[in-house]
Amino acid sequence: MLPDAPLPAAQLDEAAPGHAPSIQAARLLVLAAAVLWSTSGFFVKAPWFQATAEQTAWPGPVLAFWRAAFACVVLLPLVRRPQWSWKLIPTTATFALMNYTYLTALAKGEAANAIWLQCTAPVWVLIVGVFVFREKASWRDWLLLAFGALGVGIILFFESRRAALEPVLWGLASGVFYAGVVLSLRQMRHMESAWLVALNHIVTAALLAPFAFGGSHFPSGIQWLLLAGLGMVQMGLPYVFFARGLRTIPGHEAAGIGLVEPILVPIWVFLAWGDKPAVWTLVGGGFILAGLAVRYLTPAGKRGNHASHE
Repeated sequence: MLPDAPLPAAQLDEAAPGHAPSIQAARLLVLAAAVLWSTSGFFVKAPWFQATAEQTAWPGPVLAFWRAAFACVVLLPLVRRPQWSWKLIPTTATFALMNYTYLTALAKGEAANAIWLQCTAPVWVLIVGVFVFREKASWRDWLLLAFGALGVGIILFFESRRAALEPVLWGLASGVFYAGVVLSLRQMRHMESAWLVALNHIVTAALLAPFAFGGSHFPSGIQWLLLAGLGMVQMGLPYVFFARGLRTIPGHEAAGIGLVEPILVPIWVFLAWGDKPAVWTLVGGGFILAGLAVRYLTPAGKRGNHASHE
């Protein structure tokens, strides 16, 4: 699975300089990227960002600003060929909204719900691709749609019964915006991938700056270290690893390896901070991940024309 702030595989193959790694090294690089991406919940759910007697919990938009700002430290040096197109306006805006909604879902609710609901993005991409762009879909695509709908339905039903629906809706919205980013970037394959990734984070930081500097939450002490880790280690550095791995292995294989990310997100949070997902979250998320596994773990030779869409 691609990260919570993804690009289509083809968009990242130029982001890391140097010679192409071996197949084994490329797989390890993509795996390392997925593991680092999976630490989002570890950073956001750290007790230093939770409500205390002195302050309220850190809002998602504030966390999203600092993550994007620190990610730029890693991403900007990779840019070689900045370009402009009016299509960048909706793309960067959608990317910012994706970060806003995902970090809000993560801050307000369970880490497992946030990441697994964002993983519904391929479902929305499929729906738009089939009904708007008239793309062909295989039985694996429709199975992804069915499993995704079932998983989301289970989570929505049980979370609404315990009055915890708001963070679920934020997570679902992040999946919609995730899909919007993917669809937008399909139209700009000619642009340098490193430029697109960096620009998305620059615009995100600019748009969310009022939340960071206009409220009562400002970093101090260990919070600086955690925010730097959230931006540079969890977001920026994995893009470099992922891009380098994609120089050797195809996009669908990288997406399959990336399924490690949504599995690990709630595990790190539970091990570090004791945040245990609800049973229905595990069941619903299991259906979503099963659909993704069927879609992305299919051998390349059996995927036909669909491999080019990833």
